[in-house]
Amino acid sequence: MATNKQFNSFDEMLSTSDVPVLVDFYAEWCGPCQMMGPILEQVNAQLQGRLRIVKIDTEKYTELASQHEIYALPTLVLFKDGRAVDRVEGVLQAPQLVQRLQGLL
Repeated sequence: MATNKQFNSFDEMLSTSDVPVLVDFYAEWCGPCQMMGPILEQVNAQLQGRLRIVKIDTEKYTELASQHEIYALPTLVLFKDGRAVDRVEGVLQAPQLVQRLQGLL
């Protein structure tokens, strides 16, 4: 599902993406965050080619989490054309997440 790519900055990654980017802000110690892994794999399979999913560890990238006002984990933020267009806090099951995202892609 996830591909490791190097970017000079988070903003560069968002602005150079040819598809919307769903960012999963998580932490290793967060139980609900771990539940999102398989859910995001299902979402990725259903929306393949229409969306890129990126995971950001808020413990490693605290400044990025602060910049995007991440106060609850997990938080999913959908970026389109480099701007945040939707946000989901907490666990959402794959069918509901796919339905929500399809209206925004």
